[in-house]
Amino acid sequence: FLRGNENILENMKKSQEINKGKRKEYNLTTFQRKQRDSEITQQKQKAANEKSERPKSMEKQSMLMARKN
Repeated sequence: FLRGNENILENMKKSQEINKGKRKEYNLTTFQRKQRDSEITQQKQKAANEKSERPKSMEKQSMLMARKN
């Protein structure tokens, strides 16, 4: 059996193991999480639209430049 301080330390270790893999985003409210997700989605859509608007020749040039580096 554990006594006093040992019991407290054991409980602290258990709680740390339980919380080990959790992210800080779990502290966000539902509204904050939805807002963050919508901003990310908008950024992805904007990037996809910009990519589709570029001519194919520009994409080939950028791919060649990336390979050189």
